[in-house]
Amino acid sequence: MAAPMLLRDSRRGCFLFLVRFSHCGKDLLHARRTARSASTKHARDAGSLPWESVVGLEIHAQINSASKLFSSSQVKFAAPPNSTVSFFDASLPGTLPTINRRCVEAAVMTGLALNCTINKKSLFDRKHYFYADLPAGYQITQQRLPIAVDGILTYRYQLGTSWNQMVTKCVRIKQVQLEQDSGKSLHDDIMHQTLIDLNRAGIGLMEIVMEPDMTCGEEAAAAVRELQLILQALETSHANMSEGQLRVDANISVHHPGEPFGVRTEVKNINSARFLAKAIDYEIKRQTQILDDGGTILNETRAFDYKLGITIPMRDKEGKQDYRFMPEPNLPPLVLYDAKSLPSNMNADQVINIDLIRERLPELPSVIRERLVEQYGILLEHSHTLVNEDGLQEYFETVVKLSKVDPKKIIGWVIKDLLGYLRQQNLPIKQSVVSPSSLAELIILLEKKVISSSAAKQVFQELCQGEEKTPEQIIKEKNLGLIIDRKQIEDICQKIVASHKEEVTAIQHGNLKVMNKLIGLVQKTTKGRADPVLVKSILQEKVLP
Repeated sequence: MAAPMLLRDSRRGCFLFLVRFSHCGKDLLHARRTARSASTKHARDAGSLPWESVVGLEIHAQINSASKLFSSSQVKFAAPPNSTVSFFDASLPGTLPTINRRCVEAAVMTGLALNCTINKKSLFDRKHYFYADLPAGYQITQQRLPIAVDGILTYRYQLGTSWNQMVTKCVRIKQVQLEQDSGKSLHDDIMHQTLIDLNRAGIGLMEIVMEPDMTCGEEAAAAVRELQLILQALETSHANMSEGQLRVDANISVHHPGEPFGVRTEVKNINSARFLAKAIDYEIKRQTQILDDGGTILNETRAFDYKLGITIPMRDKEGKQDYRFMPEPNLPPLVLYDAKSLPSNMNADQVINIDLIRERLPELPSVIRERLVEQYGILLEHSHTLVNEDGLQEYFETVVKLSKVDPKKIIGWVIKDLLGYLRQQNLPIKQSVVSPSSLAELIILLEKKVISSSAAKQVFQELCQGEEKTPEQIIKEKNLGLIIDRKQIEDICQKIVASHKEEVTAIQHGNLKVMNKLIGLVQKTTKGRADPVLVKSILQEKVLP
């Protein structure tokens, strides 16, 4: 394995390292120890030990299912309060849970995509705690034996603003467990009352527990974004954070290198990857400052105030809450099968076959990125942008298919021009007024030298204004077609040369950069309608001896 290179991201105050590795097991741990020992030695030489930060995540992903985990109630976002609540969801006496097959299959598929071991036998437990939006007084979860364990998630993230330094890291997945969501408390400060909406109560969740393998906010945000893409590719969760379908709890602590982990705090219910990064980085800074001042860190739960950019205390956890876990008496063990363990006399439709789910796994984001690079010859950073932006990959591949132009000539139009415009307008790809067919037509006209590159930019801007015209119609209307009469271009070049003798002299004395100025003047005169290659050729004939 190549020696790790220790970098420091001064903006976030966390140590990072670049390692080329084929897998994420022992190599990752070795790289960490190397980076840690290097930073410790440097600190000892300087006379003081630095702080190391540790971040672990607990992520709750709402399962993409038409009904709830243990009842047939409909799952519907923004439904009227208490309109999708069954007797079981309201915890009326005598009601019993019936497990949702779709939710189990979604958890298995997610576990496989995260390289987990799928437990053929898993158990359900009751987690007891009192809260108004938990009518049963307990949550059904999987504490003792979850459905999937021991996975790994590989992700990449960018250092600073440069795509040239991409860090590849891995985070271990401790477990994936099924559990039911709670209801929602709506606090009315004016009437001094709390209202309960049980629509969310009983919705199926996958809790994905990530080990404390991350060191700063940007790492955690990158891991969550990669997980979000995987869930969306699998269609096991819509993972829309703005609708609460993906919620993150971050556990953060700091310690000196070589010492045990410090007292951790938990920042609850973060619903944005950007806010997650900010919350973690603030909490690391807050804890470091307290310890530097001789204080102690409280084991507490905190919330992130995105308006102020700080975390605020919610409740302390010094007195550890006893959840009184116990086996769920109304649910038998969840038994799964694979091709080897499936009994020959059992109906395959009545069991969940792990191997069949494995065969249905779609192309995952990491595989898609590799395919885009290999198939289209684009840069790796471009493949990340295509995959990470919802709908952009499909848009790009449609333009490539329609235009049949070299994909490397198309990628700039899609990422720089189209995506740049959409970000400026805060619009998703699906709301782009420039259709893939229009962009493909424009690129074809440029490739056929019907228009110049500068004129093509003008046409694109016209398309962005929502013009219900084809690129060809815009070219004719604005008179943007290339001047194909060489004699006309020669006359314009001659006038430019005659009126800029100082620049001509500079070129003749070896300053060839000045040639670009003359080309620009010709393009300005022709309003971008002259072929830059032809203009340069004519100017060279007239200026250079």
